Amino acid sequence: MSGLGGIDVGAGAPPEAAAVLSDDALALVARLHRDFEPRRQQLLEARAKRRAGIAAGEELDFLERTRAIREGDWTVAPAPAVLRDRRVEITGPTDRKMVINALNSGASGFMADFEDANSPTWANMIGGQRNLIDAVAGTISLEENERRYTLDATPATLLVRPRGWHLVERGLRVGGDPVAGALVDAGFFLFHNARALLADGAAPSLYLPKLESHLEARLWRDVLASIEDALGLDRGSVRVTVLIETVPAAFEMEEILYELREHVCGLNAGRWDYIFSMIKVFAERPQFVLPDRARVTMTVPFMRAYTKLLVRTCHRRGAHAMGGMAALIPSRRDPEANARALDAVREDKRREAGDGFDGTWVAHPDLVPVARACFDDVLGERPNQLDRTREDVVVGAADLLDAASAGAPDGITEAGLRNDVDVCIRYIASWLGGVGAVAINGLMEDAATAEIARAQVWQWVRHGAKLDSGAPVDSDLVRAVAAEQLAALQAQTPDDTAQRSATARELFEAGALAPQLPEFLTLAAYERLQG
Repeated sequence: MSGLGGIDVGAGAPPEAAAVLSDDALALVARLHRDFEPRRQQLLEARAKRRAGIAAGEELDFLERTRAIREGDWTVAPAPAVLRDRRVEITGPTDRKMVINALNSGASGFMADFEDANSPTWANMIGGQRNLIDAVAGTISLEENERRYTLDATPATLLVRPRGWHLVERGLRVGGDPVAGALVDAGFFLFHNARALLADGAAPSLYLPKLESHLEARLWRDVLASIEDALGLDRGSVRVTVLIETVPAAFEMEEILYELREHVCGLNAGRWDYIFSMIKVFAERPQFVLPDRARVTMTVPFMRAYTKLLVRTCHRRGAHAMGGMAALIPSRRDPEANARALDAVREDKRREAGDGFDGTWVAHPDLVPVARACFDDVLGERPNQLDRTREDVVVGAADLLDAASAGAPDGITEAGLRNDVDVCIRYIASWLGGVGAVAINGLMEDAATAEIARAQVWQWVRHGAKLDSGAPVDSDLVRAVAAEQLAALQAQTPDDTAQRSATARELFEAGALAPQLPEFLTLAAYERLQG
């Protein structure tokens, strides 16, 4: 059907879509598309051009043309009251049960995710918007298995992650072209909820993902200003936290804060996508080959450099520094193994709090008290540690790019290869079935971790890496392992999911064995997504 403003709405929307796809909401999204789609395309072209330059030998460094911003005396706007204490935030997709449980988890905040933890079926994206409308109104509820789920009296602060600039929503088209997923997700959420949140003393809050430059942050600034004007809101009413999850963005953290200084509250260390970005940006360079994913921890020097620089940058400018994800799914089947895993989470969170982070992320409600205790020990009654400016931190380009410090030559194993193949195939199969956050081998996997998995395999094949046993990682070995993992998966799943698993293997091999590393696995997978 065609909505107000010439926007075409795809078929198959869930029954609750009428509350989301109002004429005025559609008109806003259509206008955002017309005003900003040309710039989005230009910025995506700039990404490709920069990547091609790096492939040709250009070095990545801090920008000389923005030196005045880095050396200037400025700060971001103070955070609103509801975002001053963010010591533990939980993340997850926007299905109804998840929204209720996450808001009731005891976390400071809940990041409702339309991006990496969400399979972007039309039903998921529109149904998720309806769930957030009901959550903001306080009316959200669910009847399941003779149990009723409702919101507690003091739920977590809601934050919403729209899709990155590279993704589109095929369910909405203007002039035949799909609308950027970022504009759809942010536009609908803010249209339906911004005024209600502000009236309640809260703040409409977004997490902005996958930025690669301050110019992409400037585009977000202008989009937010346009939405605020359309809704009659004061400038800076919408607050944002930016995920620093690409290597190019790590070199432009100050500039990103500067561009968004009226809106931004902080930066987040998006660790999984950052590892993926390190592989992708330097795909052609053998010195950037990484070892098994499990060995690329936050104690690896290049990851330490990136996170310490993030804390210093944020606190220098009055912004919060948010730590990375704890993806553990606690298990009650093996108490000893669970205790070891929880100890590892504590060590990670203590390190973040000790480094100066103001808060952190977890993927499971059982980890909320674990992470909170680590930050309570450091923060006490203080809401944050913005006063800890980390002037002692000195990080240069060489520190950020020291991938060799991860120890790849001795750290590539058959177990690591099998885990990458297994995780990627299992995740894509689930994603194709409409589920974008999947518990696999005790960890919550999402699109970011699947991207690491297939990019690592591509990198190992591309550069002739060898396992610690001496066996070469070549296409024949990868296909053999994929066939074995597929057979094991299909033996464990119903017949109606067997085809999805086969498609998942096909997409994995296309993403891991192509002559050139495909930019995003989800772009090809979206073409195969049903619904």
